[in-house]
Amino acid sequence: MEDTKVSAEAGPATAGARNGAVRHVRLPADRRTPAAARAVVRSVLTEAHLDELANEALLLTTELTTNAVEHARTELDIDVVADEVGLTVTVSDFAASPGDELTVGARNDATEINEVSERGRGLLLVDHFASRWGTTYLPTGKGVWFRLDRPDADPPDAAGSTTPIGAAVDSAAPSASAMSELMQTAPDMYADDPLPDFATGLLSRLAEMVGAAGGVIRLDRGDGQGRQVLARIGRQPRLGSELLRVPLTVHRPYGGELELDAAPSAYARPLAVLTAERLSLHLENDRLRRADIRRQAWLTFLAEASELLAQSLDVELTMALIPQLVVPRLGQWCAVHTADEWGRLRLAAATHADESVLPQLHRVLAETGPDSIQARLREASRSAAQIPLGGPMEGFAVPLIARGQRLGTLAVGRHQRHRHDPDEVSVLEDVARRAALAIENARIHAERRRVAQTLQQSLLPPVLPLVEGIGFAAEYVPTGDDAEVGGDFYDVVPLPDGRWLVVIGDVSGKGVQAAAVTGLVRDVIRVLVGDGKPLPEALARLNETLVERGGGRYCTLALAAVGPGDGNQLDVALHLAGHDRPVLLAGKGGAEFVGTGGTALGLLDTITSPTAQIALAPGDSLIFYTDGVTERRRGRELFGTDRLRDAAAPLAGYSADVVAARLRAAAINFSVEPPRDDIAVLVLRNDVI
Repeated sequence: MEDTKVSAEAGPATAGARNGAVRHVRLPADRRTPAAARAVVRSVLTEAHLDELANEALLLTTELTTNAVEHARTELDIDVVADEVGLTVTVSDFAASPGDELTVGARNDATEINEVSERGRGLLLVDHFASRWGTTYLPTGKGVWFRLDRPDADPPDAAGSTTPIGAAVDSAAPSASAMSELMQTAPDMYADDPLPDFATGLLSRLAEMVGAAGGVIRLDRGDGQGRQVLARIGRQPRLGSELLRVPLTVHRPYGGELELDAAPSAYARPLAVLTAERLSLHLENDRLRRADIRRQAWLTFLAEASELLAQSLDVELTMALIPQLVVPRLGQWCAVHTADEWGRLRLAAATHADESVLPQLHRVLAETGPDSIQARLREASRSAAQIPLGGPMEGFAVPLIARGQRLGTLAVGRHQRHRHDPDEVSVLEDVARRAALAIENARIHAERRRVAQTLQQSLLPPVLPLVEGIGFAAEYVPTGDDAEVGGDFYDVVPLPDGRWLVVIGDVSGKGVQAAAVTGLVRDVIRVLVGDGKPLPEALARLNETLVERGGGRYCTLALAAVGPGDGNQLDVALHLAGHDRPVLLAGKGGAEFVGTGGTALGLLDTITSPTAQIALAPGDSLIFYTDGVTERRRGRELFGTDRLRDAAAPLAGYSADVVAARLRAAAINFSVEPPRDDIAVLVLRNDVI
């Protein structure tokens, strides 16, 4: 049969619509258009008594209208003409199109079918089921038509307008119902993993349609498992048999193929390609779904990693934590190297998924030479770029950079079964950024802590003096934030007249400013009392200094000048400047508060600080403290002065060291929370025997 050419001037014959029916409707470019077109065709079939053509006619109408809606996106004209021997349907759009001619070949010609299949699987169905079909190009757009003849109709003569193309129909051609079932097969949306059953169903229907003895679908998801059998039917492929192989059209990292043990026919390859594309569509959905789930898992992982790294402000602990986060989720092994100020790398932490390989990993990381991992790590740190690592510990290195500073490298070994994919590389780079920032923050905190401790120690006496007949003891607990400098201090200063001055004070606030005021108060007191100034005058001069300095800082002080008295007693001259009254612990038992309150320093131009004379008998102790003790909090409850006095009462007769240590423990154990304020306890005891 010669090919039929349909041009813009010659369209499908419609003159033979005698005793039949004709319909012409215009439909919008809408998803409901295929259903409306089917309704028009169905009404014509019923009116012309052509119900035996319903399956093929409705299937082909659906394909042409769906294709036109998807690609033309214009209104559609549906023309349906029925006569006593068959039906002609034309679907026209109004999209601009070239005016070239389309050659329509015999439907059993495999070459023509392959050409058609390249243009669309919908036209493959048209070519398969239609008696003939073609395309008409008009100035206003394009029309695609098909003709269906009754199976028992006599072929028209040459003068007729409905000479069927490809009269020699393959007896093994698939039926319309089989094609429709193949096209309408879909996965079970409620199944946990619907793809194996869906693929098996598609493969079974394909094998039935082309008479295949067996088939298999293999899929590689790019997860290191290689190609796995997704579906298999029938027997194993025969040795030496010519198998039909069709690749799955999926995006990386997915890959796979459909393999069919089928005899060559005009329909085997196009139907296999159609089946592979239908499966590939759902595989692509599966890839996107898994990628979305994986990205969500990576986001959760990064959030958890950030939280863990942020909780650690210890440099060594942070470096040890980083490899534990990476292995085994992102690699077989991980090593963190830090760089010193000269750029030399030092191994800070390393781990391996197989602990037995860890010694070998340490040996490889310690090797030197131009091709060693050490050389690659130095290159990554110097160039601030990702560098691949060769064997025997294959992987790659990422520089650790925070706030523009190169801190070292993060080296990660490849997975056991596959290399890192782009998503994993991005996650590792993100982990490296967060790890570098955590290391830098830990270093900054460590430096702040060192500075705070150094400054705090400079404000306290390194040791208390040893004086015959007088016992001194002190306990100091800084606030829970060991990077903050507190305002509490104490001191024991010799006086020119041979007595000793006991000082305990508390500057308002915390931090460097509070420490500066504390140092000022401590030094001014030492200078004034060293010059022999009386304590009231020294307090007045100190108050003037703080008022002139300004800044809103004030200070409370307790000063006690102690020296030998009558007999074995110690005479104490006590001055309180806004400070809590000390506790007098009698050696024979009993505890009470002594002294008279005065004005805090730095608030007013003039102050009052009455002098209280206290005599300490042998074994008596005078306990000084700061508000960090009495304001120690447990929920809404405070430790308080009464609890302090009650805690001191059972300690009568004990040495100054024991009394100070026991009171410190009582205050600390009052609450499980770290101290919110500095705790200072200073004990003066009469040790005269």
